[in-house]
Amino acid sequence: MERKQDTPTRISRRAYEEKHKEERKLLNKVWGTSIPRKDAEKIDEFLTKNGLSKVDLIMAGFNYLLQVHSDKAER
Repeated sequence: MERKQDTPTRISRRAYEEKHKEERKLLNKVWGTSIPRKDAEKIDEFLTKNGLSKVDLIMAGFNYLLQVHSDKAER
């Protein structure tokens, strides 16, 4: 794949990205996961309709699972 022609803006962005790469790695985690397209389309439609982000979905699911599993541990 051929890179686009360098422009001052692209050069500046690449320098910024390279400079802050390690900082971003320490602050954020990216999961490269896949789900079936039909499920993804339903999820995207739901999120858009309700003004939610994928991060909102992940955090809500995580909080729910924490609650469920803490309830099991108490029994």
